[in-house]
Amino acid sequence: MAETVADHVLQRLREWGVEQVFGYPGDGINGLVAAFGRAGNQPRFIQARHEEMAAFAATGYAKFSGKVGVCAATSGPGAIHLLNGLYDAKLDHVPVVAIVGQTARSAMGGSYQQEIDLQTLYKDVASDYLVEVNVSSQLPNALDRAFRTAMARRSPTAVIIPSDLQEENYEPPQHAFKQVPSSPPGALPSTTLPPTGEIQRAAEVLNAGSKVAILIGQGARGAAEEVIEVAELTGAGVAKALLGKDVLPDDLPFVTGPIGLLGSRPSYELMRDCDTLLIVGSNFPYAQFLPEFGQARAVQIDLDGMMIGMRYPTEVNLVGDAKATLRQLIPMLRRNSDRAWRETVERHLRHWWQTIEHQSMLEAKPVNPMRVVWELSQQIPENAIVTADSGSSANWYARCLRFRGQIRGSLSGTLATMGPGVPYAIGAKFAHPERPAIALVGDGAMQMNGLAELMTIARYRELWSDPRLVVCVLHNNDLNQVTWELRAMGGAPKFEESQSLPDISYADVARCFGLNAIAVDDPDQLPGAWREALSADRPTVLDVRTDPEVPPIPPHATYEQIKDLSKSILRGDSDAWHLMLQGAKTKAQEFRP
Repeated sequence: MAETVADHVLQRLREWGVEQVFGYPGDGINGLVAAFGRAGNQPRFIQARHEEMAAFAATGYAKFSGKVGVCAATSGPGAIHLLNGLYDAKLDHVPVVAIVGQTARSAMGGSYQQEIDLQTLYKDVASDYLVEVNVSSQLPNALDRAFRTAMARRSPTAVIIPSDLQEENYEPPQHAFKQVPSSPPGALPSTTLPPTGEIQRAAEVLNAGSKVAILIGQGARGAAEEVIEVAELTGAGVAKALLGKDVLPDDLPFVTGPIGLLGSRPSYELMRDCDTLLIVGSNFPYAQFLPEFGQARAVQIDLDGMMIGMRYPTEVNLVGDAKATLRQLIPMLRRNSDRAWRETVERHLRHWWQTIEHQSMLEAKPVNPMRVVWELSQQIPENAIVTADSGSSANWYARCLRFRGQIRGSLSGTLATMGPGVPYAIGAKFAHPERPAIALVGDGAMQMNGLAELMTIARYRELWSDPRLVVCVLHNNDLNQVTWELRAMGGAPKFEESQSLPDISYADVARCFGLNAIAVDDPDQLPGAWREALSADRPTVLDVRTDPEVPPIPPHATYEQIKDLSKSILRGDSDAWHLMLQGAKTKAQEFRP
C-alpha cells in the first residue's frame, strides 16, 4: 500500500522521537487520524476533552520533559481552540509544534464549511515558523523546520495541512529546481558563550559588590550548581521568578523564594537593599520589585539577546547559555569574606518561613488555604511534579510550597491563563510516568475545564507506572483572585454576580469517573488526607473547602494598608468583618518574634 502524506507525517514524528500527540479529531484531520490507526497508534494519539486542553497538555509535557510537545486539531473551530494553549507556550518560551488541518484545497476561497484564514489567525502565535503545506514534497522540510525552530527559539510553531492532501500519496522532494530537501532529525547544539572580555567585565561588577542579589528564572534550570557556587563566592541571596521556582530547592538557607506580587518578604528585602544584581535566565517583568533604578550595578545572562536589558538598566549583558557562561565567570570571581549581608539574608529567611507556618496555622472558615499547601510541603515526595492554576492557588503554590530534592513545578507564568493546572499535570505524567504529579487548582479553573479533564486522567491512568496524580481543589465557591484584585486595586467590594460560583462536590464527580476522592472540611483532616492521596493506587481528587477571605498579601504591603483595605470593604462585602479579621490576623504573623 502506497505511503500517504499523513503516513509520512507520523513517520517523521517518530523520527523526531515523538511518543504522543495531544489532540482532538475532526474531519479536517481525518487523513491523519486514519494514519494513526494504520501506524498502530505510534505515536500515541492522546484524546483530550477539548483542543485547548490538548495544547495545554503539550505545553506541560514540553515544560517537564525538555522535549518538543506536539498537538493536533482539525480546521476551523479546532484550530481556534488551540490558540490559548499555544499562546501559553509562546509567552513562557516552550517548544510546541501544532499540526492543524485545513479545508480541502479545491474548496479554499469558496466560503466553505470550517474554512478560515489559518495563516492570518496563526501568524502571531506561531510567528517564528508557520507554513501551509500544499504539495507533498514540501512536507519533510516543513515538519523539520517546525521542530528545529521550536527547539531553537523555544516557541510554538505550526504546520497546516489541507485535508485532501493528507490522503494523497507521498512524493519526496527531488534534486531539482524549486524543490527543497531536508536533513534527518537530530538534536541542536545549545552551548553559546559571550566574549571573554564581557565575562571579565561582569566579574568586575560582581567582585565590587558588597550586597549581591541574584534573580534566577527558568533559563537557569540547567545551571543550578553554578548559581549555588556564584552565591557562595559572592555571599548573595537568590530570589526566584515564578517559572524558576524549581531551579533551586527552598531548603538552601540563602534562597529567598519567589519575587513579585506572589513573592516573599525576604525576596522583596533582598532587592530593596542590594547594591549589585545578577539576573540569570529570567524575564521577570515587574520592575517595581527590582532595585530602584541606579541603586544597583547589574549583570544579566540570557540565551536570547532579545530579552537582555529590557527590565532593568543592566551594566553588562551576556548573551549565552547560563551554565556555560557561569562556568567561565566563576574562576574570575573573588570570595567575599564579609558575610554580614549573607547573614542578614539568612536571618530574614528563617523568620519568613516561621511567618508562613504561623499564617498557615491560623483558624479560618472552614479551612485555611495556606495550610492546604503547607501540609503538602511536609509530605510531598522529593521526585514530585507540581502544577498550579492561575488564581489564588498560584499564591499559595508560590509562597507556601517548599521545594526540595528533585521536585519540579510550573504554571502559566506569563499569560497567566486559567485552565492549565490539570492538563499540565496530564502532560507531566506522559513526560514522567514514573513520578507522582500534583495539581493545585481553584474551583474556578476546575469548573472551567478541570472537571472534564478528569475523564482524560481516568482514561489514560493505566499507562503511568506511578499511579499517583492528585488534583487538589481549593474549594471556596469564589473566583478568588479577581475578588481580591477588585478589593485591592479598585477599592470595590466583592460583586456576587460575577464572583460567586455554583457549589458542587468535586469529590462526588471524581468518584463517578472511577477516581479516588477525599473531601475535607476540617483542617485537622489535612495531614491524613494528603497521606492517603499520596499513597493511593489511582489518581485522586482532594476536595478541600477553604476560606475565600484569607488574603494573598503582597510582600510590600504594610499593616496600615491592609487595615485601610479592610475598612473600605466594610461598606459592601457580605462577610466584611470576617475578611477584616482574617487580614489582620494574617498580617500580624509577620510581627511575631
